[in-house]
Amino acid sequence: MIKVNYQNIFSDLLSGLREREREVISRRFALFVGNSLGNKNRAKMATLESIGRDFGVTRERVRQIQNTAIEKIKPKLDRYKNVFQSFLQYFRKRGGIGKEEFVLSDLGGQNYQNEVYALLTIKEPFQRFREDEDFYSLWTTDPAWLEEARQSLDSLFQKMQKERKLLREKEIGSFLSLPRMILTSYLSVSKRISKNQDGFYGLTIWPEINSRGVKDKAYLALKKTGRPLHFVDITNLIQWTHPQTVHNELIKDERFILVGRGIYALREWGYEPGNVRDVILRILKNSPEPLKKEKVVKMVLAQRLVKENTVLLNLNNKKFFIQDSNGRYRPKTNII
Repeated sequence: MIKVNYQNIFSDLLSGLREREREVISRRFALFVGNSLGNKNRAKMATLESIGRDFGVTRERVRQIQNTAIEKIKPKLDRYKNVFQSFLQYFRKRGGIGKEEFVLSDLGGQNYQNEVYALLTIKEPFQRFREDEDFYSLWTTDPAWLEEARQSLDSLFQKMQKERKLLREKEIGSFLSLPRMILTSYLSVSKRISKNQDGFYGLTIWPEINSRGVKDKAYLALKKTGRPLHFVDITNLIQWTHPQTVHNELIKDERFILVGRGIYALREWGYEPGNVRDVILRILKNSPEPLKKEKVVKMVLAQRLVKENTVLLNLNNKKFFIQDSNGRYRPKTNII
């Protein structure tokens, strides 16, 4: 990037304007030409309404003054072709788009972001798109570039949604076949795909990306540990204050399965809800033939962290289970 003296540029661009035109442009873009800009960091731009109130005119009249001033400024922009060429080069390297906060910071530094915003607004082919449900506010040199980014990000979104897997930037780059700078630019404008503190990308709604509250924190703790944990241990891992609150929250969330006394696992690990009797019923119902007690015990203990005797006590409940002459168990007919 070339070194740009934005203060001199706007001193030139605003010279020759009528006083009211100069004030409208200065206030609309929060420009302070001729003043110390050393501590200015994106000063707030004035609205048409607020300027109109001060001038005692309508917002539409202020818009007319603004547009007239811009038309007077445009012929002077040719003097700064090198500046706009550097802007175009900046966007080309990033696939034609850039998240607004990064564009203004990269091009204007800490002190001249409003000046960059004004130049991009006035000069073609730069276009601004407001924040919506899919994208943060961004700038582009051609809407076609934005459409390319949208298609790539839609493809990535569908892949992540289907595979339910966090990805590193390198993996995403291989999938989309994009240079790193373009990929980074695409990802930065997306609101549906975000990066967590460990550097992994995923859907913004995933708790691994955007954890909210005790349940999401507990989910992440279990995923990271990779094994069932007592709610007290989970409480310590997530640095929560009240273990009972953790217990109460987890027992209501379908992502968690109570597999033992106060011990929780994740449903996605293959655990299913219910008490020991429910687990036995499910095992026997799904079996094509009656099962020996040893087999039932083994299968239940794969689902629940309980003592073998607890399984046997439930299995011997004649209200729910029948043992045949070969010592094999099946559910009672009226339970099926």
